[in-house]
Amino acid sequence: MKNPRSVNGLLLLDKPSGISSNTALQTIKTIFQAQKAGHTGSLDPLASGMLPICLGEATKFSQFLLTSDKIYRVTAKLGIQTTTGDKEGEIIQEQAVPSFGIDRINQLLTSFTGKQTQVPSMYSALKYKGQPLYKLARQGIEVERPERPIEIHYIHLLNHAADEFTFEVKSSKGTYIRTLVEDMGIALGCGAHITALRRINAAHFQEDQMQTLAFFENLRGNLTKLDSQLLPIDQVITQLPELQISEAAFYYLSQGQPIIYPYEAPTEGQVKLMRKGEQGGFLGIGKVLADGRIAPERMLHGVKN
Repeated sequence: MKNPRSVNGLLLLDKPSGISSNTALQTIKTIFQAQKAGHTGSLDPLASGMLPICLGEATKFSQFLLTSDKIYRVTAKLGIQTTTGDKEGEIIQEQAVPSFGIDRINQLLTSFTGKQTQVPSMYSALKYKGQPLYKLARQGIEVERPERPIEIHYIHLLNHAADEFTFEVKSSKGTYIRTLVEDMGIALGCGAHITALRRINAAHFQEDQMQTLAFFENLRGNLTKLDSQLLPIDQVITQLPELQISEAAFYYLSQGQPIIYPYEAPTEGQVKLMRKGEQGGFLGIGKVLADGRIAPERMLHGVKN
């Protein structure tokens, strides 16, 4: 890339199916001519939908989206199990699909809500001894994966037919939707796999806030219009209490030094640091220490708010 630039902010990409999250990320990075970029939670090539991408200094705060709840729209095909748990895998078993009424499907979905544990798919990006599991799986290698705690907040049935159904699910971080569908197929006694998967929400961001890759491609070369599509960095962080700090306090924090906060502050935990005064602006994240001082955790550098 020629002349990469310092550009900071967040965009909500509607990733198309058929490409990897990294391919989408690198395309956006090139279009924006950005020095630094990172996405906040991979989507499989099969999947489409919300892929938040952080540019520049926004990458410092990407973990707030990585650990957020997500909402997906999913279509499950019954009677067929595949190696990958989706339609791109090889068929490993076919079974007859019993006749299910809507009550049985709703009962199934209800049984999968709440706090539970899940064994990650071998076709996930989790690493084993430095290797992504999906790379091992493609070599025919399977390793033991410990169960992980997850939470399914809700599952709503959208429609169903004799051998497939579509639902919306809100889940916690670390939930593998392909594994969820495979487990549903086991519970029904006929197997299942994903034929369509779309992420429509991440944290507080909504489906109608996304823009397509084609939209950004059409703006290639117009950096002013591209930058106008970026959300402010602090949109990544909405759940933390805010503290107003002075320019002098920001200087010491940016040097790695804790400050004494002259007003009442939360008793513990992280805080969102905002510039005091009419101009305002996000400055970074601090942590309240046991003695009441505010220590820097992640501070912005070279960003005008």
